[in-house]
Amino acid sequence: QVELVESGGGVVPAGGSLRLSCVASSRPRGSFAMGWFRQCPGKEREFVSSITWNIGALAYTDSVKGRFTISRDFVKNTVYLQMNSLKPEDTAVYYCAAASTTLDLRVAKTYEYWGQGTQVTVSS
Repeated sequence: QVELVESGGGVVPAGGSLRLSCVASSRPRGSFAMGWFRQCPGKEREFVSSITWNIGALAYTDSVKGRFTISRDFVKNTVYLQMNSLKPEDTAVYYCAAASTTLDLRVAKTYEYWGQGTQVTVSS
């Protein structure tokens, strides 16, 4: 069982920055990856970014490329999402997720473990 705890959400003006953190209680042996998703009221959960733990392969949804950066800290079992040049359309609840695979990381169903979510609000 992997427990995920997110932090770092908040309210920022458009153009501002936030850094989300997600601490994993443990990592399974073998393949492991972590990702960030976001969800607005009435909409499906949307892939934002992912990183494979061992190789560090990165993926981003097109709307955040060049603005968001995902990274990991091996020692702290933590994944970060640095969000710059935030836009009002980035407003959502952001969820951290973990998967014991490195395949299909853009699909929410791939992930076995989820955090509780953290609200990000970007004011115009």
